[in-house]
Amino acid sequence: MSIPLSGPLAQRQGPAPGTLGATQDYTEIIGKAHQRSQRYGVVARERPDFSTPAQCDLNDVVENNRFLFQYAAPVMETLYEQIANTHSMVLLTTAQGLVLHSLGDKDFLEKASRVALAPGVDWSEKAKGTNAIGTALSEETAVTVHGEQHYMHANHALTCSCAPIFNPHGQVVGALDVSGDHRSYHQHTLALVRMSAQMIENQMFAGSFPKAVRLHFHARPEFLGTLVEGIAVFTPEGRFLSANRSAQFQLGLPFGALQARTFSSLFDLPMSALLELFGGTSNAPRQLHLHSGVSVWCRADVKPAGPWAAPTFAERPAAAPARKAQLSSLQYLDTGDTQVAAVIHKLRKVVDRDIPVMILGETGTGKDLLAQAFHHDSARARQPFVAVNCASIPESLIEAELFGYEEGAFTGARKKGAIGKIAQAHGGTLFLDEIGDMPRHLQARLLRVLQERRISPLGAGKEVDVDVAVVCATHKNLKDLIARGDFREDLYYRLNGLVVRLPALRERTDFDCVVRKLLKSLCDDGQHVGISEPVMELFRRYHWPGNVRQLHNLLRTAVVMVGREGEIAPEHLPDDFLEELQAMQAPALAPACPLPELAPPGDAGADGHSLQDVTLHAMAQMLQLHKGNVSAAAKALGVSRNTIYRKKNLLPPDLID
Repeated sequence: MSIPLSGPLAQRQGPAPGTLGATQDYTEIIGKAHQRSQRYGVVARERPDFSTPAQCDLNDVVENNRFLFQYAAPVMETLYEQIANTHSMVLLTTAQGLVLHSLGDKDFLEKASRVALAPGVDWSEKAKGTNAIGTALSEETAVTVHGEQHYMHANHALTCSCAPIFNPHGQVVGALDVSGDHRSYHQHTLALVRMSAQMIENQMFAGSFPKAVRLHFHARPEFLGTLVEGIAVFTPEGRFLSANRSAQFQLGLPFGALQARTFSSLFDLPMSALLELFGGTSNAPRQLHLHSGVSVWCRADVKPAGPWAAPTFAERPAAAPARKAQLSSLQYLDTGDTQVAAVIHKLRKVVDRDIPVMILGETGTGKDLLAQAFHHDSARARQPFVAVNCASIPESLIEAELFGYEEGAFTGARKKGAIGKIAQAHGGTLFLDEIGDMPRHLQARLLRVLQERRISPLGAGKEVDVDVAVVCATHKNLKDLIARGDFREDLYYRLNGLVVRLPALRERTDFDCVVRKLLKSLCDDGQHVGISEPVMELFRRYHWPGNVRQLHNLLRTAVVMVGREGEIAPEHLPDDFLEELQAMQAPALAPACPLPELAPPGDAGADGHSLQDVTLHAMAQMLQLHKGNVSAAAKALGVSRNTIYRKKNLLPPDLID
């Protein structure tokens, strides 16, 4: 939730933007903050609550604030370089005061508190009383709270300087803070924080208005391109969209008043004239006149004419509903399971290192989502992510799909040919799903492409350079395929730069969190669907042979059955799912049935039973439970009907209908 502005930013932000400003007396602000702390019921001598939300909930917060985070993180690094070794930390929070990210001296963190300044801790006034973060957000102004000025006695050892961060629409979206040992107080810290916050705000403009006309101006030409320049954004027709704090200060109007203005009313010049001035190749500063008569020097970023739509701040990169799941980050997929967290940690180490990644795991575990998240967190995020399912393309077409072809390359070839998937992924990421199903005769061609980074489309007489990051996935054991001669060993070692394995859903410890996250992603705007505890208990007992994909499809159906709001109850679940659950409970309710004696050939394991023996034993058990219904037995086992039919000769004949 954002906090709307109620008055001129320049009036509440202290000194004019771009100036360090003299040391301010915050006595009045802190006095008001103490009064609010009392009203909130904060106890001054009480031990602060430093608890953090569940990892999955914290990940959701980070995901919802991704736009802020992506612009703030580099600035935080720069700010920390300036305060390193001062027993201090740099913190980024949400508009509600929840810490999103922190950088700092570990020795200070350990002395102050092991968790006090960690991501997930709430530093709002309601939670911690008067403190720089909560007070800056409440007052919408930069502030320093030093030592005993903190409302809670436990925080008297801190000195904190914080500035709110405003989005291009004049709303508070977060705060930037430097906290440290009260003995290391420096009067210029707040100036650094304020300027860093303004830097974040300025950098948000390009990301928020990619197709707008962006005007940069200042009374002195040498200040263009610096932190203190004014930035105002207009539609190509001249309608005002936004302005940073320096622009508001120079224009002498608050954000609310500017929303009713146009370019021509502010600069005494038609928008068409501005477009003409800066529409060429030269972008040399030009002098314009404000409505007040003051002369300013300007540069303009003018986009080519074309369809234009004003984006909103809420439209974060990767937040469009149609691509929400495809553009998730690695952080978003970390929902608390230690195995998944280890996989994500490894992947972060090799992002942008030109190391191929191989993802192993059962069908439906989310290998494609992990590959997309890996791409999204890389420097290639703005380039194509091209997925090829090697198992779903007919063997006769996969070569043309991968490498492309020229006109007339084969009978039925499309006129003017076609660009192959590898070429489509140029500059981005190529995801080869089910790589174990790639025909062997194409494996040599793929190996050559990966080695030389060049492709030759079918029927073409020339090669084309390609630059792709390669991620592949499979549910098969590639080493077994190599042993059987079905997969090239040299290709395997080219693809397995980093091998990670996704656990099956039944093996994960974050099952409840996964359910909630999937359910949330399936609800439309304004739709509120929960899940009843009886259904959750059923879910926990189920073995999920189709893994996350099966859970997603089941929840999608249930959400439709519930409607706009309510809870998913057993009656909203598919009949086949309920029948399968009943069958699983049958052994506990019915007398045990003796299983047929099975002694198939095969090497015995350490326990005296071969893998085949165990497999047949399980098939026989399920067929007995389902009274010879192969489809039901296959579904319960998580295998295809053909798998059971292939073992038909090894099973007692009376078990199969």
